[in-house]
Amino acid sequence: MTDKKTIKIAVTALNAIDSPGPGVSVIRGLREAESFDVQIIGLSYESLEPGIYMHDIVDKTYQIPYPSSGTSTLFERLMYIHEKEKLDMIIPNFDAELFSFMKLAPKLDKLGIKTFLPTIKQYEEREKFNLPEFGEKYGFNVPESKAIHNIADLYSIGSTFDYPLVVKGKFYDAGIAYNIEQAKSYFNKISAKWGLPIIIQEFVHGTEFNVTGLGDGKGNTISAVPIRKQYITDKGKAWGGISVSDKEMLDLTDQFISSTKWRGGFELELMKNKEGKFFILEINPRIPAWVYLAIGAGQNIPEALVKLAMGMNPKPFSDYTVGKMFIRYSWDMIVDLEEFQQISTYGEL
Repeated sequence: MTDKKTIKIAVTALNAIDSPGPGVSVIRGLREAESFDVQIIGLSYESLEPGIYMHDIVDKTYQIPYPSSGTSTLFERLMYIHEKEKLDMIIPNFDAELFSFMKLAPKLDKLGIKTFLPTIKQYEEREKFNLPEFGEKYGFNVPESKAIHNIADLYSIGSTFDYPLVVKGKFYDAGIAYNIEQAKSYFNKISAKWGLPIIIQEFVHGTEFNVTGLGDGKGNTISAVPIRKQYITDKGKAWGGISVSDKEMLDLTDQFISSTKWRGGFELELMKNKEGKFFILEINPRIPAWVYLAIGAGQNIPEALVKLAMGMNPKPFSDYTVGKMFIRYSWDMIVDLEEFQQISTYGEL
């Protein structure tokens, strides 16, 4: 019996706030991979990201510059990390950082660092403010939406939208506004955090579902697992969910992957209205934080993503277990102050 290959993989999004990053769940999937072993290098933005201190999850962590610092600054830091660690692959998991990593992918590949990310075209055409055009181009039901750059524009949207309506940030955050005052409040709060534009979207009444999956970049579905949200936070994030059987959702996911030739992980946020029609509310271009439910249901998406990046040609998953639930919880870790000081001062732990 031959030993399994060890792959050194850097993973971002180690945070675990009320809107947690996917990093820890992705790493748990990688550590449970059957086809290879891993060494995990965490990439953090802040010193209080819990994944930094989970030493049974992350072998070593390096801080990296925020996406706003520019790709050249990020590339310099990644070169330094690569010189020390000899990375095989990077899996970025934040929407806000993906564009930088997509632009750097060819340079990283020359260094021997693999990624498996959407193309810039795929990333841009599914952006929230492009969703109406996306729906029209590929034949999906999407809510009416409009990007605005000025709070004064809120007064003119009444001719297009009825209240309640959804106010969304370009990367994260959303709120349901029932009047103009609430809409203005969400506009100010979200734009201060994530910048402009702000997206105003028609509110669709119904039941929320999500699908996470993986496309091979050639139009083939490698993975797809749908869930119904059981518990939702005030930010609209799933804090509990259950895997469900729904052929229509799986067909919709296959159509999304085959028509766009989607490359990499993704999450479809769906709403099923009272007539039973599915609307795509958002397309997130990365693995979601709840991906560990898909792993628990029998589809290890992080493992398959690595195999695609490494040219190991994973077979498409054929089924998953229906009725598996995830329930998110908080867990207080006790950490030595010296560790916090080390990552804060030297950017490494």
